[in-house]
Amino acid sequence: MSTADLARPNFIKTFSRSQVSSAMATIADWGLLFTLVEVFKVWYVLATALGACVGGLTNFLVNRNWSFEAKHGALHGQALRYVLISAGSMGLNTAGVWLVTDIFGIHYSISVVGVSLIVGFFFNFPMQRYYVFK
Repeated sequence: MSTADLARPNFIKTFSRSQVSSAMATIADWGLLFTLVEVFKVWYVLATALGACVGGLTNFLVNRNWSFEAKHGALHGQALRYVLISAGSMGLNTAGVWLVTDIFGIHYSISVVGVSLIVGFFFNFPMQRYYVFK
């Protein structure tokens, strides 16, 4: 076991906390998404990307300070790594929502939920735990 592994909170703790952080970020993300689409009639693909940006900022701050207890790391390094992973996540979410909505004809609100869960569990959490907040 490496020194980094000893300093990092255990897997279950970080996974559980990151799910709470994700829920908070999702509220910010989807709140903006649905408001932009339903109230302001913004194109759902653009609204998905904008919501992801707001959700990403929320997620970074909560994860750094609570989920991964990573305040010891250099903020600028973590922020840069997070932006890279967040851009990948935004791309996966945006492309996934477009694909599921336009190609398979599923309403965007259902597409957003399904795609977000898949990207969150299989891309965001592992990349944040082992790369961003290492």
